Amino acid sequence: MTTRTQARPLFAATLTPNRSLSRRGLRLVVAIAAILASVPAMIFLSLGAWPIAAFLGLDVALVWWALRTAVEGGRQFEQVTLWADQLEVRQVSARGREQVLTFNPFYVKLVIERDFNERITALHLRTPDSDTEIGAFLSPDDKTSFAKVFGTALKKARS
Repeated sequence: MTTRTQARPLFAATLTPNRSLSRRGLRLVVAIAAILASVPAMIFLSLGAWPIAAFLGLDVALVWWALRTAVEGGRQFEQVTLWADQLEVRQVSARGREQVLTFNPFYVKLVIERDFNERITALHLRTPDSDTEIGAFLSPDDKTSFAKVFGTALKKARS
């Protein structure tokens, strides 16, 4: 990590996705799904329709897999730090893969993409050489508030 410690940054933010389901909640939801699927599974097993019971078990396994993937996706984050002479974006994926990008604040441009309702759909940092999306996992409201604050700080760094 190349974060500077000798000076106080003009702007610093950590962007994280909004996840309302914890690991404990995941276990609770899967347990309830398993209990609810076991009642019809026992009925179908007693009638000799064992393939239906197997598919009910498969349904519970797929619910567990989908929710576990969503919970693990909440581990990703981005740290945006702006100094007077450098902008640093540290992106960490859900699997822990880290990428640190540095920009000159005088050459980087914050580009805001909007939909037909004028809601922000994407935020990009563009230079003549690159285009990097930031905060892709944020909600439109969070992107709007971040763009306002970060845009103001970026203008301050240029002056």
